[in-house]
Amino acid sequence: MHTVLLLADAPAQTLPARSMMAFTLASHIILVPLGVALPLITLIMHGYGLRRSDPTALLLARRWSAVMAVQFAIGVVTGTVLSFEFGLLWPGMMGRWGDVFGIGFGVEAWAFFLEAVLIAIYLYGWRRLPSRTHFLLGLPLPFAALLGAFGILAANSWMNTPRGFTLDSTGNPVDVKIWKAIFTPMFGPQYWHFVVAMFVTAGYVVAGVYAVGRLRGRRNHYHRLGFTIPFTLAAVLTPVQFVLGDSIARQVFHKQPVKFAAMEIVWKTDTHQPEYLFGRLHPNGTISGGIKIPQLDSILAGFHADTKVTGLTSVSASDRPTATQATIAHWAFDIMVGIGSLLVLLALWYAAMWLLRRRMPASPWFFRCAAVAGVASVVAVECGWITTEVGRQPWIVYQNMRVAEAVTATRSTSLWIMFGLVVVVYVFVFGSFLAVLLKMRTRWRLADETGGPRTPEETPETDTPYGPRSAGSRL
Repeated sequence: MHTVLLLADAPAQTLPARSMMAFTLASHIILVPLGVALPLITLIMHGYGLRRSDPTALLLARRWSAVMAVQFAIGVVTGTVLSFEFGLLWPGMMGRWGDVFGIGFGVEAWAFFLEAVLIAIYLYGWRRLPSRTHFLLGLPLPFAALLGAFGILAANSWMNTPRGFTLDSTGNPVDVKIWKAIFTPMFGPQYWHFVVAMFVTAGYVVAGVYAVGRLRGRRNHYHRLGFTIPFTLAAVLTPVQFVLGDSIARQVFHKQPVKFAAMEIVWKTDTHQPEYLFGRLHPNGTISGGIKIPQLDSILAGFHADTKVTGLTSVSASDRPTATQATIAHWAFDIMVGIGSLLVLLALWYAAMWLLRRRMPASPWFFRCAAVAGVASVVAVECGWITTEVGRQPWIVYQNMRVAEAVTATRSTSLWIMFGLVVVVYVFVFGSFLAVLLKMRTRWRLADETGGPRTPEETPETDTPYGPRSAGSRL
């Protein structure tokens, strides 16, 4: 009901277009952490295995590389759909502004092709290359993944703080300066916040698989190593991510004050602003529910209670998020921060046990929390994007173009039909992805249970669970 009301004055195409974009983006972003961070996690395990001559570590790296390839293939589908949607659903934005910020999508496309080639070489290398050469050829993979994130974040940060152009008399951008369009004020904070979030999320997701195995009684070297390396990476970066999150929130306070007001449901500009944990903003400016902490919002924004925080009423109603949109952004922001805080506590628990007793925590509750941490991290990533996109409303290009100006002229009925088809396709795609992962898990588990001791000729560097297999191989 609220969604219908807030879109009442917008073109009929806006609701189905935004719904489709939100669905495909929310689906695609589930895969992004593994796409960005799994290459590095795999290479860390691979390097550990070579350095320690540990066949178990090499086996894990080899299997993770197979998961990486499958994930990349699925990401190709979901990422391609998103690319087409920019042009099909938002022709107004792409037609006017594409020359300014489109370089980001170009960088992402080049990174995608480079990553595809590098993954193919890495998979091929398990069977054909000497171990050291194979490892060295895999080293560019994480950089290709980071380059793809660079392109996407450059485009999105430009939408939040557009720079690098001037407007002519008709309102069209001219005199484009590519470097300024890429390196906008929000690019640095947004890029590093996103990248570290991907490493934290992927680390917890991968470790969560082995935490579940631990809870089911599998306490061998395979599960211990599979848990320790990705979880340690995530635990080390979790406090870093918390600091980066605080930094980017402060950048939003300075560069996008109205978005910050939506994130914190601040109605009127003033000092000594309270912080609300959750709560609901009403159109008349009142807030119901939630927990009110006096003065904390001003203190967090400027380290002092006298800090003036801009409110939503500082701009006209047509230039700010609605009360419903502000509430959505606020809840998403609070959930993200809440999950991040809990992950910091989990990381501190892990660190304390290593520092004090030189071992992992033995409590089942620790591994229960670790098993949930991956899912919680994905939820936090989703909430981060909701905060970014909903908090920017009604602008698709901040203070330069509204969403209603950019949306396609295609009939809303056609868009709803298209949306339904996309949902059906995505259910099939993600169902296939899950089925493949489960089949791989079953095959690997059966191999571990029945394989017995391996001969030197069947080391992980010369045999794989995919493609042509050596004679007598059980994997």
